[in-house]
Amino acid sequence: MSVTFSLNPQVSLAETDDGAVLLHEGTGRYWQLNTTGLSVLRSLTSGQTPERAARTLTSEHAVDTTRARNDVAALLASLRSADLLRENP
Repeated sequence: MSVTFSLNPQVSLAETDDGAVLLHEGTGRYWQLNTTGLSVLRSLTSGQTPERAARTLTSEHAVDTTRARNDVAALLASLRSADLLRENP
């Protein structure tokens, strides 16, 4: 069984020309994602695993697999630690 992710219900997302802005309404903190970060977030919230999100990243951008995996893992850790993204049961 694979893990899926969703935005915290207290988080609002607004897309911009440069990616997206996330607002955690509970804390009042804003987070900005560039277009690549938004692409990874979309992958994760559409049911892709972090590994699949990394493969999607390598197919869309000139980045090697190791770097993509590390970048996805770092973004996922940041989003989870800020309580922006939650793991679904």
